[in-house]
Parts: sequence; C-alpha cells; structure tokens
Amino acid sequence: MNDVGLQKAIETAHAVRSALTTVIKGRLDTIQLVICALLADGHVLLEDYPGSGKTTLTKTLGRLIAPSPVASKQQIVQFRRIQFTPDLLPGDVLGVTIYDPKSAQFQFIHGPVFAHVVLADEINRTGPKVQAAFLECMAEKQVTIDNHTYPLDEFFFVVGTQNPLDIAGTYPLPIVQLDRFLLKIPMSYVDAATEYEILKSHTTIREQGEQIQPVCTRDDIIAARRVVDQVHISDHLRQAIVDIVHATRQSSYIQFGASTRAALMLQSALKSWALLQGRDHANEDDLKAVIGPVLLHRLKFHGGSADGARILKELAAPHIEALVKKGTRA
Repeated sequence: MNDVGLQKAIETAHAVRSALTTVIKGRLDTIQLVICALLADGHVLLEDYPGSGKTTLTKTLGRLIAPSPVASKQQIVQFRRIQFTPDLLPGDVLGVTIYDPKSAQFQFIHGPVFAHVVLADEINRTGPKVQAAFLECMAEKQVTIDNHTYPLDEFFFVVGTQNPLDIAGTYPLPIVQLDRFLLKIPMSYVDAATEYEILKSHTTIREQGEQIQPVCTRDDIIAARRVVDQVHISDHLRQAIVDIVHATRQSSYIQFGASTRAALMLQSALKSWALLQGRDHANEDDLKAVIGPVLLHRLKFHGGSADGARILKELAAPHIEALVKKGTRA
C-alpha cells in the first residue's frame, strides 16, 4: 500500500469526522459508523427516535464533501432528502420520462435519487413497490426507466431512517431489503450534559451547520475507498469471520443465519473501521466494533430479536478470544 495514499485517506476520514462533531453533539459512535460505511462504499440505516439529529447529520455530511466539476452536468447534486410517505410512487424517487411537445421527443427528468448523499427519511413508511425500486438502485447504482438505464454517481451514499417505536402505517423492510444496508445503527438519547450543551449553544450549532464548508472532495472519498480495499486482514481474522458466520447458521436461537454476502460486508466494514482508527491493518478490536451493526439486521431470530445482540456476542466471543491468543493485534 502507498504510504502517501494511506495518509491522505486517513486525513480525509479524520477531517470529515472532526467537522461533523462540531455540529452533531454526543454522537461520536454514530458519526464513526456512518463514516465507516461511507468509506466502505456501503449504506446506513439509522433506527432512531424523532428529533435525534438524523437530518442534520446527513445534511451536514453532504455539505462537507464538495462535488466533482462535472456533477451538475450529470444532473447530480450534493444532497437530497426524500420524505417517504404511503402515497409515494417510484417515479417520485427515481425520476420520470415525459413528452416534450416542442422537441417532439421524450425527456428523462432526474429524480432526487441522483445525488451524492441521499437521506431516505422514514423509509418504512412507503409501500413495497417504492422500497424495492429505491433499494435496487442502492445495489446497482443505476436507475432503469422505460427500458433505459441511467447510471448514478460512483459516490452514491444512502442514509435511511426508521422509527423503532411507531409501527402504525408502516411497511417493515424484509431481510432481503435490509441486506442492502451495510450497517444498521440503533441510536439512543444523548446524556443530560450533552443535551444541556445543545440547548445552551443551539443557535451557534445551527449556524455552524448552515455555514459549514467542504473539508474534502468527492474524489477524495473515492480515493479513500480504494485505499480501504487495500487494508490488510490476516488469515486468522478472515477465518474468524467465516467461523462466526457459520456459527450463526448453526445456532438454535437463529432461524436464518448470515449469508456469504454478510461475510463480505463484515470484511469491508472491518477494513474501513481500521482505516478510520489510523491503521493499515485490521484486528479483533475492529471486529468487535462493527460485528453488531453489520450482522444483527441480517439475522432472523426465533421468537423475535430482543436478545439478538446478546446472542450474537456469545456466538462471536470464543472466536474473538482465539484471535487474541493468536496475537493478531499486530
């Protein structure tokens, strides 16, 4: 791995993290996981409560990354927020083809999905047809309308949200669609001291969010993703990933275990998290940090998933302890 490229990628990640913490208070764990998914070329699903700062976080992230000079020519913008509602149609998200009587030709009108950073707000409040249309473009980075395919930008990054409490009028995402998200991040309330600071400095924080300037470019993120691909994972660590995935398939507590794609996702998240910590190699600490957000939403537990985190932790514990004994911390 090129040392200059590695250092540049680390600086890019840290610059985005530092800038986000000036606006988003008390959410360092969430911020780091979001950046981890961004650098791993994945998407994030935030399971949060109303008023937890999800829109502010995503909008700020979009403002921190300057678009490429050709983005506007490709009808791609920095940030878009899509409010998902029961009456939403696929064309409202992806775009539509209309007939232009002046030119006597059909013209494609780009939908809000053509952006670098997309906030899919309350994604479980729209019907399966829209969910499927939107989540398909997350996997393929392209939109097909009327037998024509339109590519999305290579940067394309989605932050989806859903409320874990209010299920009235929702269409829960099935596992096959949840699998499109690299990480599912449960958010909790901030502590009292942080909430006091937010109340005291609300005007200043809001102004900082509105006036914040880009700290990197779209090309910097793409370059950082290529560096993440080169982060080293030892054979012992890779074997631990395989062992944990197989353990989920053999557990009597789990109806459907993790797939091979889940193992690949876990490996990608490991590399990205290691880079965010300033290293060119991954270790068991990285595995402990990302295993829950990567795997929990891909598993179906018998009798519900209330104890899912505990079950996964117990399944992974012996394999992580074996890594420690083998001295893989490098």
